[in-house]
Amino acid sequence: MKIAGIVAEYNPFHNGHADHITMTRDPRTADATHVVAVMSGNFVQRGEPALFPKTDRVRAALAGGVDLVLELPLPWVLTSAEGFAMGGVSLLHALGCVDVLSFGSECGDLEALEQAAAVMEDPRYLSIVRGRMEYGGTAAEAYQFAMQEVGGTRAARLLTTPNNVLGLEYVKALHRLSSPITPFTVERQGAAHDDEYPVGHSASASFLRRMAKENRWNNAAPFMPRDSFVQCSRAMAEGRAPADAARIERAMLLKLRAMSAERMATLAGVSEGLENRLYNAVSTADSLVTLLETLKTKRYTLTRLQRLLWAAMLDIPADFATRTPPYLRVLGMNERGREILNVAKNTATLPLITRGTQADALEGFARDVWKIECRAADWYGFTLPTPTARGTEYTDGLIKTE
Repeated sequence: MKIAGIVAEYNPFHNGHADHITMTRDPRTADATHVVAVMSGNFVQRGEPALFPKTDRVRAALAGGVDLVLELPLPWVLTSAEGFAMGGVSLLHALGCVDVLSFGSECGDLEALEQAAAVMEDPRYLSIVRGRMEYGGTAAEAYQFAMQEVGGTRAARLLTTPNNVLGLEYVKALHRLSSPITPFTVERQGAAHDDEYPVGHSASASFLRRMAKENRWNNAAPFMPRDSFVQCSRAMAEGRAPADAARIERAMLLKLRAMSAERMATLAGVSEGLENRLYNAVSTADSLVTLLETLKTKRYTLTRLQRLLWAAMLDIPADFATRTPPYLRVLGMNERGREILNVAKNTATLPLITRGTQADALEGFARDVWKIECRAADWYGFTLPTPTARGTEYTDGLIKTE
């Protein structure tokens, strides 16, 4: 048995994801016999509700070649690439039986990524980043400048594309955890991360989400595995998708208006006096769009602000994502996934949760994270065309396939 781990969102699962899994299983490359994915749940890292519920995305992932799906808890979803990567990798590490971490990158060059990741741990690099940030530059600009200064032009180019950036963070996370897991990267082919148009049989998840929102979902069919397309189509036909935050934006604005500036200062993603700007802006905003446009600056990107607003809505404390996830929650599995779990029962260093009722026995930090997940599920239910009942974290149950 050789187990590969993947950190993903599958929002939705498309041909590029299927190709990645195929390459991960290929005897000429990673040669994995089993694949476990750590997947974001009700919300995704770009700071919005997942287009399709996690139950449908889990089923699509299992049909597409994943054997075991674990959930990345919300505090490590609604955060930076660094926090997202550390959260996902730490769960794979805690499983205790994963051999390979497989991820996509634009460069497909593991050696280049490892060298650049080492630069990011260099005190000179960190000092330059801090200095640039103090003078008002954006984080992206500071990282780029510091990498150019310490690592050179080739390394700096890696920071210009999103999958390379995540790849660097995955490699960093493995190093910081002193993990025995071996990194493996697959060069991304076809459509780029946010391409507006397909390339060959490949389309970005952004393109597919746009097809769903514009009522042109049938146009997505050529770019998704058949089972994934059918699963997502069924979700839309049955009123489970597409999710849209606009359905609850007045409730969100009302909750934000009820917060003091002091309370906002304690939320994840808030720094440098942003709480005052947020407090003033929400006092007059009549929609999420106007609120975000008012808050947006060169330093505070739209994605970062969207994550911040959801962190505020869901009461996620600022320090949660600086730690690592405290439990392993299983969302779905097939027969090979059961084999992974059988091994993990003897190797895992965190509690394994397969039912919501088991999570009720968690204590301290783990219980606090679980409560956030439950709140998030209830809010998410109202972003769907047909709202769900309260308590879906308990009623949805573990997904099992053959």
